[in-house]
Amino acid sequence: MNRFDKLLGKKEPAEIKYLDGEFQVLAQGDFVVCAISGAEISLQDLKYWSVEFQEAYANAECSLQAMLKRRV
Repeated sequence: MNRFDKLLGKKEPAEIKYLDGEFQVLAQGDFVVCAISGAEISLQDLKYWSVEFQEAYANAECSLQAMLKRRV
């Protein structure tokens, strides 16, 4: 990605390591994808994730759905 891609609106997914209470950016990007809804989540809006399953969630409802899905 070159410096003009940001100006033209090209977005790239970030590679993230999810930790307890924080996350580490392994590869720079603009967003991560919700494991349940498929929605793009900007890194500044990322609040819900699973350390165990290393996946992000768009909101609390998606986080709950992921937990309930795995309880079966």
